[in-house]
Amino acid sequence: MSQLSSPSSSFALRPTRLGLVFLGLILITLVGCINYALSLGYAVTFLLGGIWVVTAAQANRAGRAVSATLDPPPEAVAGAEAAFTGRVTSAGPAFPVIVRVRAEGQTVTAALQVPTGGSVTLPLPVSARVRGPLHLAGAEVAALDPLGLWEARRSLPAPEALTVFPASEVDAPPPLPRTVSGAGEGLRRTRGDEDFSGLRAYVPGDSPRQVSWRHAARTGQLLTRETDAPAGTVLALDWADTADLREYEARVSRLAAWVGAARRLGTPFALILPGVTLSAAAGEGQARAALAALALQPPLPAPPAPEKKSRPTQPLSAGPLRFTLFALAVALGPAALRQPIWVTLIVAALLGYTAVRTLRRLPAIPTLLLGLLAGVGIVGLNAGYGTLVGRDAGTAFLVLLVALKAAETRAVRDARLLALLGLFVTLTHFFFSQGPLAAAHAVLSVLLLLAALGVWTGGGEAGHPLRTSARLALQAAPLAALLFVLFPRPNGPLWQLPIQDRAQTGLADQVTAGDYANLAQNSSVAFRADFTGRLPKPNERYWRGPVYEGYDGVRWTQVRVGSPSPTADPFGPSLSYTLTLEPSGKPWLLALDLPTAVPPNAFVTNAFQAVTSRPATSRTRYNLQSRAARLGVQENTQRLQFDIQLPRGESPRALALAQAWRSLQPAARVEAGLRLLRAGNFRYTLSPPALPERNRIDAFLFGTRQGFCEHFASAFTFLMRAAGLPARMVGGYLGGEVNPDGGYLIVRQQDAHTWTEVWLPGQGWVRVDPTAEVAPARVNAGLGTALTQPRAAAPPPTTPLRRAALRFDALQTRWNTWVAGYDGSQQRALLTRAGIGQVGGTTYLTVAAVLLALALLPAFALARLRPRPADPASRALDDLTRRLRLPREPGETPSTYAARAALHAPEQAEAVLEAVRVYHEARYAEDGDGKALRELQGVVRRIRPKAKG
Repeated sequence: MSQLSSPSSSFALRPTRLGLVFLGLILITLVGCINYALSLGYAVTFLLGGIWVVTAAQANRAGRAVSATLDPPPEAVAGAEAAFTGRVTSAGPAFPVIVRVRAEGQTVTAALQVPTGGSVTLPLPVSARVRGPLHLAGAEVAALDPLGLWEARRSLPAPEALTVFPASEVDAPPPLPRTVSGAGEGLRRTRGDEDFSGLRAYVPGDSPRQVSWRHAARTGQLLTRETDAPAGTVLALDWADTADLREYEARVSRLAAWVGAARRLGTPFALILPGVTLSAAAGEGQARAALAALALQPPLPAPPAPEKKSRPTQPLSAGPLRFTLFALAVALGPAALRQPIWVTLIVAALLGYTAVRTLRRLPAIPTLLLGLLAGVGIVGLNAGYGTLVGRDAGTAFLVLLVALKAAETRAVRDARLLALLGLFVTLTHFFFSQGPLAAAHAVLSVLLLLAALGVWTGGGEAGHPLRTSARLALQAAPLAALLFVLFPRPNGPLWQLPIQDRAQTGLADQVTAGDYANLAQNSSVAFRADFTGRLPKPNERYWRGPVYEGYDGVRWTQVRVGSPSPTADPFGPSLSYTLTLEPSGKPWLLALDLPTAVPPNAFVTNAFQAVTSRPATSRTRYNLQSRAARLGVQENTQRLQFDIQLPRGESPRALALAQAWRSLQPAARVEAGLRLLRAGNFRYTLSPPALPERNRIDAFLFGTRQGFCEHFASAFTFLMRAAGLPARMVGGYLGGEVNPDGGYLIVRQQDAHTWTEVWLPGQGWVRVDPTAEVAPARVNAGLGTALTQPRAAAPPPTTPLRRAALRFDALQTRWNTWVAGYDGSQQRALLTRAGIGQVGGTTYLTVAAVLLALALLPAFALARLRPRPADPASRALDDLTRRLRLPREPGETPSTYAARAALHAPEQAEAVLEAVRVYHEARYAEDGDGKALRELQGVVRRIRPKAKG
């Protein structure tokens, strides 16, 4: 059977199973990012997609550089393994390679790492089940990219059948003594190894001791000496002598045993089979011919059905597994900041114990215990969150499941799956934050997890897996950035799932005394407002939210009142601004005065409240316009009647006081109520005394006289209703901190505020802020100043530390606007400014195609790049092939190439032969100064480049 080598034909580039799973992960995360508008999720997903494309180019380059040979074994015996030998050579950089051989229902696979410009020899043992011809169904070599996502598969030519010799009978009896007739010098002689009888042509398998080397040196032809012996010393191995055996294969095995014995002793023998007779002879050639005849003796045994064996698992190496666990721990890390502490402890224990097992001999965690931990997680998380499908509970349960999977990792396939799961978990962190720190963590996690894939594939740079993953990420970055900017962003989700499990901080659907005081102690950002033009004055920054009209003596609630709708008469200049709302899960949009333009899927209620049908579950930008207006001059009578009602028997002292004002004009009644607050020695505080369940207004006005905004607004609204004027409470925010670096307002949860609206004939709903009568600084100077200096007219100067915090907020706002908040509206605005037009238009498609081609150009160039040898002398010889425009064939020696090149360029034949001669000197020179190498490079430069065509 001859040697098989890979041809120079094209190869098939296709994703591996891991590559298909990797692609599936990209598609799943892309759908999730589309549905939940995760802008950073888009960025990471497109980066992974770019890496998938770049690795295809790298696998293409590796496939062009690889060549392979497949050598058959000298012989194979039934019941044993036929030890084929593969040799893989790289004409370029180092890369991982897989060699596959298929034969009779079995597939033998070997993985290896081919060094730069080197070659590797590896065994490929194929089971030879029965005697006879062993046909290889196929042989191929596949070069992989560094992560194992793609393979460039090249088939080896269909090999000749390997003759499998029959297995010898163990402890076989000796053959019967027989002789065969022959002639020699008038005596009975036969072929043997006692006397020289002549020369014959060399046959593969002949013993080197029988070759006539003197004749070979004189003529260049290999001849084998033949000998003979007296006929009486020759064995005759006859098929008839095995007639006592019933089984056909047993007879073949006995004859094979006799041939083997004669082979070992060097005894001449003849073989007599049905239909085949081998004349008497001795030596290796005779033995192999006899065994081949026995192997092919019909009828041939049917090969047994292939056994259904479980796919062998590759054992795990301790070092790569520890690296994978470290990368996974980094990816899971942020979950510890939000999930229950007991989940974090279980995850840390599982990962830690698995890592320690790579250093010490410790038992694996029983499957029963892992299942018990999973059950505990289900029960505990469901009890804590009330569900397992929401954002918080779902991500916590996912982290727990990944840690459980790490604890049961047994094979390389499991370790690769851990890296993919780590990538998925990394993207789930964007449900909670898309800030710069979250982005930095995502980049680190992706690089580590890709490096983990590389160490299991064997494709990373030796000792530097992170260097490989970082290089891939840099090559993929242009394509990822292009897709991030141009990929269409939908306006809404594909489906709705609960991603908020616990109540978020913000305004509530109802209000009782103390609610806003608790909210005012939270300094987190509620929203940011960026104005086109001037900023509104402090006393104009009333951000309207829920309107509370129902009152039961304890709490104020929202109500729905049908048509007809009230009138709205806007006046004054229009304010255009963009709100960037933090996630709250509430439907209202905080607008100034009367919203005159609202975003899509939003509307203004008949209480002049802007609401959206899609509450913000992530940071969301809205564009609005507002104007000052007279609200509800023509109001629904049903609403006015409702807004004058009070609970029966509630707070009689306050009721009697306000009823005494009914003889006054409506505006005078309002003034009477405000005068009561100004002159009543009331105090503005975040920690007022608790109020009783009954007669709360009396307790506040005539007892504690301490409260926060909801205390004053609730009492004033009660008084106005008792005085016969329709009144209601409005919740929202007051004020906002100006950031001079960005020119926008920062409104925090602590800016939450309530005020009163009183309906006056001919004026409609008039805003009245009773808190401003007690603490005017709340309007002009903000909450912090109002609590310490209620009468202050302006806030204190900004400290250096506060200015630094505002600068950081400005940077974060820009990040949120152009990266984390890059949505459909931002994309449309950017494309319009760039003159590209709408998504899907002709200009858009043309520009996108051109930019996409430019982004793919580096990967395409890499795929077409001809590999360069690492050895300097080989690199100089490669320069020679480039000058002649005549590449070397796989496995072609330099001397053979020189002869072919001389025919290709006869005018430079002498220079080519000289270059190859000097190449051999430089390649194997022992001089340390590189003189031979410099001479080779000079000879190559003197060869004229051959013109194209």
